[in-house]
Amino acid sequence: MAKKIVGVVPLWDDDKESIWMLPGYLYGIMDAGAVPVILPMTDDAEALKEAFALTDGLLMTGGHDVSPAMYNAERSPFCGMPCETRDRMEKLLYEMAVEEDKPVLGICRGIQMINVLQGGTLYQDIPAEYHTATEHHMKPPYTAVAHNVRICRPSALYELLKTETLGVNSYHHQAVRDLGSGLEVMAVSEDGLIEAISRKGSRFIWGIQWHPEFSFRADESSRKIFKAFVDACRQSQD
Repeated sequence: MAKKIVGVVPLWDDDKESIWMLPGYLYGIMDAGAVPVILPMTDDAEALKEAFALTDGLLMTGGHDVSPAMYNAERSPFCGMPCETRDRMEKLLYEMAVEEDKPVLGICRGIQMINVLQGGTLYQDIPAEYHTATEHHMKPPYTAVAHNVRICRPSALYELLKTETLGVNSYHHQAVRDLGSGLEVMAVSEDGLIEAISRKGSRFIWGIQWHPEFSFRADESSRKIFKAFVDACRQSQD
């Protein structure tokens, strides 16, 4: 049986004006049994439609801060410079995935973008806007546990991992603020921030705030998340 293809949103280097990729995203998908393909950085709708037609699912990676204009907010001085082409690109891809019921896994920026595209908002900078002693922007090694999350019951994530508490790595300064329409919370950090979401009525649209791409080699829960995504990609086209 041919392996399924996962389209991967590229990362963007402003200084080099170049796309790039953290290999863990690709290896995590490969370890779960699918073939990752890095998509072009473009907001050309026709080009994206042609590329997306070749895929069985979409991986929305980390990277730039989402533009606050996407959730009708003024940009804070603590918000990083956005990559507006990528913002528009992900909006187009996500809308196609929802329309075609293709699986989506959003990691870090990915959960934030899913929330925004469903009408939600973000904390533009956790230290400036959310009082907490929990470490959300850890230093290496990124395979270490930074804090715990509480996995909600019932939720698809609980059904997958069968635990209510999970130690996770953490490397972000923005986070879900107001939950988008049609989304369910699957996990919350020990200080109350939303850490995992799913979209109601979709085959598989999950957002995860932590980083399974760094930890999947050593952490079974990270491998299970990638595998659940890839399994959904198989089911969506079978």
